[in-house]
Amino acid sequence: MFVILETLAKLLLSPFLTYQALRVRKTARRLPEPPGHRSGASGQGQPLTLLITGDSSAAGVGATHQTEALSGQLVQALSTSYHVDWQLVARTGNTTRTTLPLLRAQEAHPVDVAFVVLGVNDITSQIPLKRLLRQREHLYAHLFNDWQAKRVIVAGIPPLRKFPLLPQPLRWFLGLQARRFDTALSQQAQQMGVDYIPFDLPLTPEMMAEDGFHPGPNTYYLMGQTVAQRILHR
Repeated sequence: MFVILETLAKLLLSPFLTYQALRVRKTARRLPEPPGHRSGASGQGQPLTLLITGDSSAAGVGATHQTEALSGQLVQALSTSYHVDWQLVARTGNTTRTTLPLLRAQEAHPVDVAFVVLGVNDITSQIPLKRLLRQREHLYAHLFNDWQAKRVIVAGIPPLRKFPLLPQPLRWFLGLQARRFDTALSQQAQQMGVDYIPFDLPLTPEMMAEDGFHPGPNTYYLMGQTVAQRILHR
């Protein structure tokens, strides 16, 4: 059903959707990646090595400092139970395809948990689903094999249909595609032994950054709590 709707939308609305996408890209406010440490150690208890990787949301865009971004919130939540040795390898604009060479450029070392935040840029770049699934397979294999990750946890794709920045019908179209891709990625993760966390946080104005596209500190806090609970209570 989703495929049929997407195909019809592309056939009927393609020029207008392209115009809207280009206009959003030209006029959208560009927020910087926040300052702060991208590696460190924190907390008491059993040792836990953590790798966070992905796109601008992994890098904390929408927060004023890494301490209130995803990395800071997740490490703080885990630090009550673990001594966390953590590293952030993320970059604004990253897709699944561009994340893999970024990771390969690092000196890989064994980690207990690798947390992946990707998907929005995959959707906006209009990559075919089959190609994306192949790229995710290679990414997960790299994390399991080269980084020797004991667990790979992946954030689901947020509902783009709720992003304030996006005009209609572009918002509807990307939201439809995001839902279909998210379902397929969740199924793939289950098959590969990857822990997939659906994105079910509210995207009300107070949860979003001022650009209407990235998470705000409140969302990063809830994401950190959610992922920490998944790690703590497996």
